[in-house]
Amino acid sequence: MKLASLNDGTRDGALCVVSRDLKYATVAYDIAPTLQAALDDWDYLAPLLGELYEQANRAPSGSRWFEFDPCRFAAPLPRAYAWIGASAYPSHMERLRSARGLPLPEDFRKEPWLLNGRADAALAGHEDILLDDEALQLDLEAEIAVVTGDVPRGVKRERAGEHIRLFVLANDLTARALVSAELTKGNGLFHAKTALAFAPVAVTPDELGAAWDGRRVHLPLEVQLNDEPLGLPHAGTDMAFDFPALIAAAARMRDLRAGTIIGSGAVSNRDASVGACSLAEKRALQEEALDAPLLRIGDRIRIEMRAADGQSIFGAIAQTVVHPDRRDPQEGASSGASSDTAPADQAA
Repeated sequence: MKLASLNDGTRDGALCVVSRDLKYATVAYDIAPTLQAALDDWDYLAPLLGELYEQANRAPSGSRWFEFDPCRFAAPLPRAYAWIGASAYPSHMERLRSARGLPLPEDFRKEPWLLNGRADAALAGHEDILLDDEALQLDLEAEIAVVTGDVPRGVKRERAGEHIRLFVLANDLTARALVSAELTKGNGLFHAKTALAFAPVAVTPDELGAAWDGRRVHLPLEVQLNDEPLGLPHAGTDMAFDFPALIAAAARMRDLRAGTIIGSGAVSNRDASVGACSLAEKRALQEEALDAPLLRIGDRIRIEMRAADGQSIFGAIAQTVVHPDRRDPQEGASSGASSDTAPADQAA
């Protein structure tokens, strides 16, 4: 099924069920108030949400249903308990470090790198990206992430996949000019991870069909910058650490609470012809200097994943980079975001 959080003025939004074709939605007020509440009691509530989802896919009618407009929705989890970022695709890190003349750490291929990021104020997929200084080298990172239920400490990889509740599509923004200095301090990235945005819809694993094999999502990820292709890498190719492995690594020394989000890191393939999910990697592929601004004021980003039949799975991330002093007065919504983020079969 497909779930989303309607922006109703509260911090967590109102849980909604969305039809498979992203045309209709309804507030699931009689089942759970928020997506987090649904995750907290998933075994009981998921079947009830599933019944509502079946109605959504049978040409729903009545006052409780409304047309799905992505600009009315927050991130699926507007404030999550945890965002754990990973680097599951070695080619991404290899290219970035090689371009700066840096070797890969010896343990990079033995276990996934993980970092605690910020998810307590996630951006909606249509919200503006604020950038007050292009010298910060702000970069996008398009990736797939899983939302877990409760995960016990020390869970083995073979059982870790059982705790996946949802998939989401993310843009993990990074100020690359700040990365080296923060890593030198030895405490990981803090200021460099400026914001995190999600496509409007979260989906259960069964919605991915045969593309989900229990370990990886075997679909391409479309990334555009200013209406030009940036990359179309395949999420199931060259993923050295699959999602069960990432969950097991994150739970090695701690329990994970329901609502924890674990990201794959920028999707990347060894085949350079497919492009990249970040500007820095694209420049590394083209052997261009990495010390110039990456994202610039006015740039438009679009990130989307489609099923084999061409249907958008999560809806799109469609954001504009703006200076804080010139931010759109309508709650940060990008100008024209409604048409940019509409499903492909409605945009015409």
